Amino acid sequence: MSQAPPVSRGPVVTPVRVVIGVCLFAPFVAMIWVGSYAKTDPAFIGIPFFYWYQMAWVLISTALTMVAYKLWQRDQRARREGGAK
Repeated sequence: MSQAPPVSRGPVVTPVRVVIGVCLFAPFVAMIWVGSYAKTDPAFIGIPFFYWYQMAWVLISTALTMVAYKLWQRDQRARREGGAK
């Protein structure tokens, strides 16, 4: 007569999801902390530190976003396969 309530799979914090969060959060921290790169030295091939540091973070952010996306895909695939059993 009475049915058990459906089991909901709410948000789960796993080590993989923490790594994903760190990968996505690190570029924001690096760019918001202006005091760490508001200088001209050391110059790299004549480019002041202020500029090449920011451009380096464009590449680093791309790599970290790609890593986060791949980890997310793997995590979702594992959750789907784990729930189907």
